Amino acid sequence: MMAEQEATLMKGNEAIAYAAIRCGADGYFGYPITPQSEVIETLCALKPWETTGMVVVQAESEVASINMVYGAAGAGKRALTSSSSPGVALMQEGIAYLAGAELPGVFVNVQRGGPGLGTIQPSQSDYFQATRGGGNGDYYVITLCPSSVQEMADFVDLAFELAFKYRNPAMILSDGIIGQMMEKIVLPPQKPRRTDEEVMEQCPWASFGRKKDRKPNIITSLELKPEAMELRNLHLQAKYQEIREKEVRYETMHCEDAEYLIVAFGSAARISEKAIEIARAEGIKVGLLRPITVWPFPTKEVIENAHGKKGVLVVEINAGMMVEDVKLAINGEVPVEQFGRLGGIVPEPEEIVEALKTKLMK
Repeated sequence: MMAEQEATLMKGNEAIAYAAIRCGADGYFGYPITPQSEVIETLCALKPWETTGMVVVQAESEVASINMVYGAAGAGKRALTSSSSPGVALMQEGIAYLAGAELPGVFVNVQRGGPGLGTIQPSQSDYFQATRGGGNGDYYVITLCPSSVQEMADFVDLAFELAFKYRNPAMILSDGIIGQMMEKIVLPPQKPRRTDEEVMEQCPWASFGRKKDRKPNIITSLELKPEAMELRNLHLQAKYQEIREKEVRYETMHCEDAEYLIVAFGSAARISEKAIEIARAEGIKVGLLRPITVWPFPTKEVIENAHGKKGVLVVEINAGMMVEDVKLAINGEVPVEQFGRLGGIVPEPEEIVEALKTKLMK
């Protein structure tokens, strides 16, 4: 077992690797791609198969890695993968299969600019892919957005908790800024991996092969009869509604006296914090709402915090994606504008302040 640490300095990608071991993960299956390759590199350096028994495999492709997660999840195991934008695009069929079969896989997207191969620089342009399902069919993925290296570590165990609670794939939607930046963090305590008996007890739906005391479970997302497929989809929609009601996560800053509101997630929220500091020094009262879950989206909380404001600025490192969810929530009650940079360019706090002035304080 790994020794406990008070605090240590590491990259966000490294934090994912350490946290996966410490939360008792059974397996990691991945493929290197910039800017997230440190996840699998760190796991290989730590050799958890010698300490906790966790399996680490470099698959032959992203398609193979997500299907390895599918197989492990079908056996009730805590399995995860990680990639960056083009790689996660290749995983979408497997993620849709996980959702359709109600399996609890976890995957990490350390976003880079696109479309296509794009750039290796950071972006937040996979928001639609993450929050609209990404693959085929009517499904959603629980999506957590860290804004610090500490949250990169903390959200691994949380993602597994939510994935198993709802038997649904869960994503940690990060980006190249958080993945590559270094901060001091406190790692979670080491959990033991579950025994086979504990897995069978906790996951009665999983496939364990033939057992004398019960019928075999069949893991599938296929229904040949449309009536049966409709019933399966109605069940899924009821589950998604329960997640919307119970699992929204967000945080606010300086909203009590704010006249303007910034809505931002992940690294854009961190940059927006400095922008708010600059704006308030100039006498502009601005607050921040940071969605921690972008699915389920904090619709009610956006409405409540936007009420009575002079305007809302959505800051995101893309051409304008989350702004659509914010506009749907506010429904024209106050003006909503968007500011972002493209191509892997990270906005400066001063640019955000200028966008606030030019777009909402004309």
